Amino acid sequence: MPSAIWSGAISFGLVTIPIRLLAATEDHSIRFRRIHLEDMGRVRNRTVCELDGEEVTSAEIGKGYEVEKDNVIPISDDELAEMPLPTAKAIDVVAFVDRDSIDPIRLGSTYYLEAAGEVAAKPYTLLRKALERSSKAAVAKYALRGRERLGLLSVKENAMVLHQMHWPDEIRDPAELAPKPVELDEGEIEGALALMDTMALDDVSGFRDTYMDALEELIEAKAEGKTPAAPKTERKGSGQVVDLMSALEQSVQKAKESRGESGEDATVHDMPSRKKTTAKKTAKKAPAKKTAAKKTSGRKPRSA
Repeated sequence: MPSAIWSGAISFGLVTIPIRLLAATEDHSIRFRRIHLEDMGRVRNRTVCELDGEEVTSAEIGKGYEVEKDNVIPISDDELAEMPLPTAKAIDVVAFVDRDSIDPIRLGSTYYLEAAGEVAAKPYTLLRKALERSSKAAVAKYALRGRERLGLLSVKENAMVLHQMHWPDEIRDPAELAPKPVELDEGEIEGALALMDTMALDDVSGFRDTYMDALEELIEAKAEGKTPAAPKTERKGSGQVVDLMSALEQSVQKAKESRGESGEDATVHDMPSRKKTTAKKTAKKAPAKKTAAKKTSGRKPRSA
């Protein structure tokens, strides 16, 4: 396990649970150095004052807030340390909510909470089991990296997890991003549902980072003095949809073929029959009689 990045205690009511905060995810990105191509020497960043052009040390660098152009107010570390931060060493539980009531877009970085010592084992287990049995999550305030944050405590197997949450005013309103209202044929909606059903999976544990795999192969080949093999790329369509129903039909067929190649048993749906297009409606035309869309009967398991 990684080393703890923060230590403190969970506090709810009169219960205090000493814990350590551990990163719940790992970054497997390949890191590159900037180099001088002529001699492979490493190129480093220099901290230079833009006024006098002189390089400065870390001891000479402070924080400042730009109120307006050419007006910067210095803020010292001592001043920041005096700011009121009551949750500096505590994850203070302030409420319990239904887990499903939290919008996923509010959630950010995720951390594991480790019980700090034997004294924490019983209250830690108590809170974990209570969250488990109630299907609730705990909303908490805590401080990390110099600012107060909002978090959500939940359970994963035998451990508690802290999800960093965005404050309400940090969530942008998506209303302006929505496209203008459009008319959709019922057959198009059924076609999209058929495609979703054909592509359904029980879990996503089988996905791999193919870019990272190819990058590792490239580095390994160059390290061994070999000529890197040309990467395999899948040809994609132009992305220009002329006929939505045709695109859906082709997508369903492609998904079916993909399942067959992988040797998996999959339940697939045929596309719903395409409805005949009618002439454009006029204002005086009587409304068309609604008919229920017939479901396809072909829900057949595909052989491997």
